[in-house]
Amino acid sequence: MNLYDIIDWVSEVVRQHQGWAVPIVFVLAFGESLAFLSLLLPATVILLALGALIGESGIAFWPIWTAAVAGAFFGDWLSYWVGYHYQDRVAQMWPLSRNPQLLVRGHAFFERWGVLGIFFGRFFGPLRSVVPLVGGICAMPQTLFQIANITSALIWAFGILAPGAFGIKWLSQWMG
Repeated sequence: MNLYDIIDWVSEVVRQHQGWAVPIVFVLAFGESLAFLSLLLPATVILLALGALIGESGIAFWPIWTAAVAGAFFGDWLSYWVGYHYQDRVAQMWPLSRNPQLLVRGHAFFERWGVLGIFFGRFFGPLRSVVPLVGGICAMPQTLFQIANITSALIWAFGILAPGAFGIKWLSQWMG
C-alpha cells in the first residue's frame, strides 16, 4: 500500500461515513503532532486531501477544523509531557534513536527561538513534533508552551484544511 492508496482509502471512508470525519481528523492531527508517530504517519497530505473532500461534499468545516485543532493541541501537549518526564532518555527511544539529528535540529531551533520556536515549529515538517518534545526536555514553563501550542494549532488547522475546503467551493463558483 503506497501513499496514494492510503489517501484514497481515508478519503473514501470519510466520503461514505461522514459521521467519522471528526474523529478521523482528530486522530490524524494528533498523530501528525505526536513526536514519535508523526515520523511514520503521512497525515499532512491526508489532511490536505480531506480539506478538498470537505469542500466538495458539503461536510461542515468548523467541526472538522475543531477536531484538527484539538488533535494538534493534544499531540503537542503529549510530546511536551514525554520530553518533560523522560528528559535525556528520549534520545534512546525509537525512532529518535535511529534519527538523532532530528532531536539535535529541534534543540537548536528551540534554543534559537524559544517560545516562538514552539509556535513556528508546528509549520516546519519534521520539526513539528520534535520541538514540543525539546520544549519539555528543556523544562519550558508549561503556560508559555500552551499559549504557543494553542495559537499555532488554531492557525495550522485552518491553513491545512481551508485551502481545499474553501478553494474547491470558490473554484466551482468561479468556473461556473
